[in-house]
Amino acid sequence: MKYSGIGGQAVIEGIMMKNKDDYATAVRRPDGEIEVKKDSYVSMTEKVKFFSLPFVRGVFSFADSMILGMRTLSFSASFFEDDEDAEEPGKLEQWLERVFGEKLEKVLMSVVMVFSVVMAIAIFMVLPLLIASVCRRFIHSETIMAVLEGVIRIAIFVGYIKLISRMEDIRRTFMYHGAEHKCINCIEHGKTLTVEHVRESSKQHKRCGTSFLIIVMLISILFFMVIRVDTIWLRIVSRIVLIPVIAGVSYEFLRLAGRSDNPIVNLLSKPGMWMQNLTTKEPDDSMIEVAIAAVEAVFDWKAYLRENFPGTELPEAVQS
Repeated sequence: MKYSGIGGQAVIEGIMMKNKDDYATAVRRPDGEIEVKKDSYVSMTEKVKFFSLPFVRGVFSFADSMILGMRTLSFSASFFEDDEDAEEPGKLEQWLERVFGEKLEKVLMSVVMVFSVVMAIAIFMVLPLLIASVCRRFIHSETIMAVLEGVIRIAIFVGYIKLISRMEDIRRTFMYHGAEHKCINCIEHGKTLTVEHVRESSKQHKRCGTSFLIIVMLISILFFMVIRVDTIWLRIVSRIVLIPVIAGVSYEFLRLAGRSDNPIVNLLSKPGMWMQNLTTKEPDDSMIEVAIAAVEAVFDWKAYLRENFPGTELPEAVQS
């Protein structure tokens, strides 16, 4: 495997691929055609030098991914608006449009992101602590309590993924997620970007956001073994305050894993890779075609193969 620098995410009936400051969102429209939109996004780590420092950049890279994710999700969702959206807007919608005008969409996206972050902290950081605290009267070891809290946190996450994966739209999104990984693996393992080669590639990748979340949960166990406070309120505060620190450490490991084939790093990456079996599904060929369209809009994979895998034979159709 050789690092390519490209990454992406699944959206509604499509895939976003990013290479440096350029990103492209490819969506399979209801009429069967593939719509590709290319744009650019300069990350916060590029705008502010301090944000690019090790153990700091992780938090801001995560924020960048959320912002870009909301943009691309909004674009993909626009192709699947139902007829109800054409009806006269309600009083609340009219009031919001009068107050915010053209900035309404950005305001709504900001509100959704803030709400999502708050709910994620409440469900995956605070709730496991509260559940584990019930056992504190029986368990007096802080180390065991930290492990128990971590196990509960992972169990909630797994249960949440399994629950939402029952929804048809989410299941298809997980299939597109698999197509995204397969495309990147195909390129980084020196294969030409064809449907056949992508289909043969793995749907697991070490730089996946699922791996990042699992790493966060595992590293949080280590942190909370060491950091001990007496009251439940201080424990809750510590879980919230330490999120940027834990995220920063987790990002550095994920960044290392994505660039390394070291056996120890590969071993430590296994939990995240296993968890990707929940968030990625095998895509069909039509989804792979969408993923390829997104890659080709922002990444010259032919030049990449020539440079990194000089022995690779490119078919005449893709020589130029």
